[in-house]
Amino acid sequence: MGSARTRVWLAGKGTVVDVPTVTFGGAGAIHPVQRGTIIDTPGCSRMLRRLLGNRLPRFTRPVVIVTTPVLDGVAYRARARAAVEVLRPRSVLTVPSARGIALAADADMSRPLVVVDIGAHLTEVVLLCDGAVTDAHRTALGTSDIDEATTPEQIVEAVVTMLTAVRRHDRTSRTAGALRRGILVAGGGALRPEITYPLTARAKAPLRIVPSPHTAAVRGAAKFLQAVRPPSGPWRGCPCAGQVPVVQQVR
Repeated sequence: MGSARTRVWLAGKGTVVDVPTVTFGGAGAIHPVQRGTIIDTPGCSRMLRRLLGNRLPRFTRPVVIVTTPVLDGVAYRARARAAVEVLRPRSVLTVPSARGIALAADADMSRPLVVVDIGAHLTEVVLLCDGAVTDAHRTALGTSDIDEATTPEQIVEAVVTMLTAVRRHDRTSRTAGALRRGILVAGGGALRPEITYPLTARAKAPLRIVPSPHTAAVRGAAKFLQAVRPPSGPWRGCPCAGQVPVVQQVR
């Protein structure tokens, strides 16, 4: 559920929703998520009911995973959990988008990774160690901002600045090793050569563009979901089997 688009993956069906994140009221179209922040939780709930109300069996109690921006913390997760309650979930899990991207890329998470997620309204640079977030930086700038006043070079500069901050904060060799192996790049910005070509030179590190980078986070979360099992064992016989949505935040 992002300021640009919302994507939903259902077990057994794949990605079934890929639409702008909007809800509708008396004043027309309303954007309930802005710059990766949920500002209208009821609006998000109405949107999810509209998108998924007829796609889930009537008595389904799904397990839901929501991908989240790394630095929005407790507030975002609480609002996201409240929004998906409209789906009557059996449980709600959250996964950082950067980890979802790494999973989609089949990256070796036993080694440090640097992930750059260039979205429509938000860009994040994240250092993952053993799959956990060790350091993260963000800027409220993305591909939808590119116009006569905001250039691709400004996004490149923002990413380089954040990479420099990660290097400075890390007093070990983890970041240097991750950069030598290559930066994982996802989000719509990964498809923009006017961003990726100069970024390779400025970052002084190879870029590893994740396949289908604009949907990487939701596909990675789907892998995570398929590996999750409740303590009592697999969901055999559970009414949610085969109908498990993953809602991606697209910044």
